[in-house]
Amino acid sequence: MITYVSIIYRYKLLNGRIEQRIREMIYGIADKHEFRIIVMECNEDHVHLLIDCSPQHYIPNIVKALKGNTARFLFKEHPQLKKRLWGGHLWNPSYFVATVSENTEAQIKQYIESQKSGE
Repeated sequence: MITYVSIIYRYKLLNGRIEQRIREMIYGIADKHEFRIIVMECNEDHVHLLIDCSPQHYIPNIVKALKGNTARFLFKEHPQLKKRLWGGHLWNPSYFVATVSENTEAQIKQYIESQKSGE
């Protein structure tokens, strides 16, 4: 599946140490919940993910785990971010998810990888 989540109000927060920490957290959450990140790209205000998960995974729970855990840990490590974001939310409440067939996985992967460079 492909997932797109954005920072609330599209604040440009995902750079440097914060981007690196978000990446580490997402990989850790994937390990804990037994799904696999095929490719991930962080832009300043959003994240693209290509995820491989079993049919038994409930997709809203995956998104909830990703958004909830990253927000909680990031706010704990960087309390100034919570003050900066009105309402204390990191992620926009909405998100995009689509299933991907084996035939289109390579195209989606290439698309996500091209997002950082702006190609």
